[in-house]
Amino acid sequence: MDTQQNTALTRALAEIPGPLPARGVIHIAIPHTDRFTVVGNHLAQHPDLSCTAVGIAVRIQSLPQGVEVGIKALAARCREGEKRIAAALRELEAFGYLQRVRDRLPSGRTITRTIFCNQPTALLRPRPTASPRRPAVAATPQAPAEVPTAPPAPDTAPAPSLAPAPTPAPAPSPSPSPDMPEPPPVPPPPSFVTPPAAPRLVPLVPNPTAPKPPPPPLPQPAEPTPELDRAGTALLSDLRRHTPEFTLSETDIRHLAPGVAAWLERAAHPDAIRRALTTDLPHPLRRPALLLKHRLTALLPPPLPGVRDLAVPTRPRVTITPFQTCDDCDRAFRSPTPGHCRDCREHRTHRTHRTHRTHRSDDTRAAAA
Repeated sequence: MDTQQNTALTRALAEIPGPLPARGVIHIAIPHTDRFTVVGNHLAQHPDLSCTAVGIAVRIQSLPQGVEVGIKALAARCREGEKRIAAALRELEAFGYLQRVRDRLPSGRTITRTIFCNQPTALLRPRPTASPRRPAVAATPQAPAEVPTAPPAPDTAPAPSLAPAPTPAPAPSPSPSPDMPEPPPVPPPPSFVTPPAAPRLVPLVPNPTAPKPPPPPLPQPAEPTPELDRAGTALLSDLRRHTPEFTLSETDIRHLAPGVAAWLERAAHPDAIRRALTTDLPHPLRRPALLLKHRLTALLPPPLPGVRDLAVPTRPRVTITPFQTCDDCDRAFRSPTPGHCRDCREHRTHRTHRTHRTHRSDDTRAAAA
């Protein structure tokens, strides 16, 4: 049995059109005809949900309405324990996929309803307002339009849809005939009861119709010259010699030549530019001109630095005052010239002042005598 399984898989792999990717997963997609569940990528590739939570969400989504999905019921169906299932349910409840509401029945008994939404972000989109209904006109009977309804709870009747059913366009009424009786009046459609508004959820997946930022422009040389334009055109025209996939048209070459000129202006070698543009190509390469534009824009090298930018900054010189030896007390001190230390200078200054005062007092006595 294993050999037949591998042979069938190899045969299916050989029937895939086009070259196979060199790495990564290879999908063999066989359409389902029965027993399948549609799961959105917002759930299957959710960046913040664990794989256990995603698997529990898919299991709950695949079960029919009215099936118990409590912790013990899921633990009996799955291999995970009750703690992991409880943690996964808390994750789904935090991101809006699951909601557990306590409700009281007319009999007075309190139950817990589990509500699972396969696309919680759709609840945040504005719903169309109900337009005034036109009077019904007798026309050819048409199949009623399908209206998505919310999953009914196990103990209650199915709830009506939140959005009104689309009104079919009135068809031209047939001409009255004397033998045809008048059609009976059509009763007005029942009014829809709007349930209380659900709490507003925080959108987790960006709106797929949100405008994308514009792509960055193709780099242009700072000083375009005929030489740069001629060299860029020649390099793009020569790519098909090295890589046949890059057989470009003249329009594409004229459009991409300024980008190559910007590389050449920044002193990039032509061989380096060729390697950057032709290395590690995707298979199959469908639009080579767009790939070249992306690589010329995203891999643009910076300008070469100048001589002043490469110069090592010099450290400022620090003048160190040498040590000197005092002539009187032989004490070491810092001074640019030899002499006396601070204490000796102060002592000599004090002694000089005292000697001057002594001489002045002697002169005063001599003058008085």
